[in-house]
Amino acid sequence: MSKLLFRLRHVPEDEARDVRDLLEANEIEYFETSAGLFGISLPAIWVNRDEQFEVARRLLDEYQKERRERVRSEYRLARERGEAKTMFDFFRENPARFLGSLVMAALVLYFSLRFFFSFS
Repeated sequence: MSKLLFRLRHVPEDEARDVRDLLEANEIEYFETSAGLFGISLPAIWVNRDEQFEVARRLLDEYQKERRERVRSEYRLARERGEAKTMFDFFRENPARFLGSLVMAALVLYFSLRFFFSFS
């Protein structure tokens, strides 16, 4: 029976490609499911054979640990060089979207907390 190994929703394409390459290099049989026509299904990578799942899980855990360390060090270097994006950079790139996001967050917060403040 197939087992879920890796969810692909909101995963960068380079990471998904690395996971596929890792599985193929270790001769682990897998298949992918997509989000479907309406985007509501589960995009994921599944391992076909139960006996390969533990090996695949261990390989994936090691890969993710290495990737996490690499991405963190790249971000740290970008911050030291002043190349990392800040909130002000996002505002400068698209002020309307930035302000719209702030307004929407404020509205959600208002409607979420309005009920609790109505008791006073």
